[in-house]
Amino acid sequence: MYPILFCSILALGVFIERLFKLRQVRVLPQDLIQNLNDLIMRYKYPDAISLCQGHPSPIARIYHAGLKISGQPRQVIKEVVQEVGRREAAELEKYLSVLSTVASITPLLGLLGTVSGMIKTFNIIAYYGVGNPGTMAGGISEALITTAAGLTVAIPTLVGYRFVSSKADNLILNLEEQSIKLVESLKGPEQ
Repeated sequence: MYPILFCSILALGVFIERLFKLRQVRVLPQDLIQNLNDLIMRYKYPDAISLCQGHPSPIARIYHAGLKISGQPRQVIKEVVQEVGRREAAELEKYLSVLSTVASITPLLGLLGTVSGMIKTFNIIAYYGVGNPGTMAGGISEALITTAAGLTVAIPTLVGYRFVSSKADNLILNLEEQSIKLVESLKGPEQ
């Protein structure tokens, strides 16, 4: 039961942390994007770079990377923006594997408890016989409780994993769309 309890605390902590980190306003603040696009349209790249440097969002880091090499050929800007975008996407997907692992391992931990409980039950049967059902109840109870506990942790963790994974995927898709727009607005002459 202790490993299952630890997994439940870990999963809850990761889920709450991911909910906080994967907020739209934190990853893709629309006011920042609008201000940056306005500055880029007016060719005020130094002002846009300053605005990016003062903002902690992933989209600001992507814009900053692209703005530093504005005027370069499209392919060069695209490669730089994609590289920064990959790093930011990895940061958005951070710890999702922990949720997936907890969702996978807790039913197995429950099954391990079931096996342990059944072993105890059969040891009691071997020693005392089957005459007193009360002596077997402890092992059977352990088996059922650990199975239930494992599933009780696994099911919400799987739902939480799917939720934050979907949220991260949507944010990454939006980052990619903004990155494409950025590359097109900053590209220089084709070579």
